[in-house]
Amino acid sequence: MEFDTDIAIVGGGLNGPALALGLAQAGLHVTVIDARAVDTRTSDGFDGRSYALALTSVRLLQGLGLWDAVAGDAQPMREIKVTDGRAGEGPSPFFMHFDHAEIEEGPMGHMVEDRHLRRALMQMVAADDRITTMNAETVTAQSADASGVTLSLASGKALRARLCVGADGRGSGVAARAGIKRTGWRYGQTALVCAISHAEPHNGIAHQFFMPPGPLAILPLTNNRSSIVWSETDANAAAIHALPDADYLDVLRPRFGDFLGEIALAGERYTYPLSLSLAHDMIAPRVALVGDAAHGVHPIAGQGLNAGFRDIAALCEVIVDARRRGEDFASPLALERYQQWRRFDNAALALATDSFNRLFSNDNPLVRMARDIGMGVIGSLPGLRRGFIREAAGLTGDLPRLMRGHPL
Repeated sequence: MEFDTDIAIVGGGLNGPALALGLAQAGLHVTVIDARAVDTRTSDGFDGRSYALALTSVRLLQGLGLWDAVAGDAQPMREIKVTDGRAGEGPSPFFMHFDHAEIEEGPMGHMVEDRHLRRALMQMVAADDRITTMNAETVTAQSADASGVTLSLASGKALRARLCVGADGRGSGVAARAGIKRTGWRYGQTALVCAISHAEPHNGIAHQFFMPPGPLAILPLTNNRSSIVWSETDANAAAIHALPDADYLDVLRPRFGDFLGEIALAGERYTYPLSLSLAHDMIAPRVALVGDAAHGVHPIAGQGLNAGFRDIAALCEVIVDARRRGEDFASPLALERYQQWRRFDNAALALATDSFNRLFSNDNPLVRMARDIGMGVIGSLPGLRRGFIREAAGLTGDLPRLMRGHPL
């Protein structure tokens, strides 16, 4: 039976097109199926969305040839400060401070705005004649057999591929149609997301302030701006988001503090509910999952996109190596290599983010005292502190070649 494409990727966010680039650069023909019409989120206007890319994710973008297009607009993260406290009372005297100077590789990561990363990615995808993008299209059915997978599309078309990759988010239709079950729950928290400008320079320092309703992350952007990811209970978040901009800032200021001087909104405001969604398997016959389709986690450590990029780098490597050996790269044996590589790491990340959120979104005095002492101990021990820095930079674990700075 003939194939329309080697690999069909369902989902046109960031993970799907990035995976398409890696596979196309290895000589495969890829089709990206995106439910949205042509993406319009690539204009020069800043909408407030941005990503904390670990050092290893930057290496991936370098390997794909994307980094040069965004590097000039990226803000290095040179330090991370983690504190505990209540709004308006200031931070606890116990804290963790991580400085990139304690590792040899350079900054722990970079903050990159969505508009810059998405534009560079979409331009490279559009310029690669081995990638076909099908916009405003959805998959209505999929069936796998011994040699490939057939996708039925809402337009009435059918697409035949050797492998289908689900990059379609936490409610992954690819996973559901493949019979992959999920475990998950809501946290009763909502993230308020925006960007602010401030009077004082941030000096490339990222802040994570843990408060009883949820954490507040202040992440450095270029030009005296910072990205805010602010977790509150669902009811509080809904009430805060409904406020006019001036009143919204009045609620934020006691939580934010005055260490960066006067603040103002820069871009739009967003909310999204916080939950855990973990697929029981990352593969099925002729199917693989990447990113949130496999593991949607709490943003407490800012690792969601980084984990998705690790999936991409690992899946590219498994497929390319199998192809070089003359194997069927979508066989159960090849896909199992991918699952074994990534499943434990992703489960560990889900457990860690869930545990940290439960530990820190808590106002019990005994728990507060224990976690403050724990932060003080970690902050005072160079070896333990260095381990956390390397973890934040994505330098731990079994890294794919692209994340070690090596070609596929």
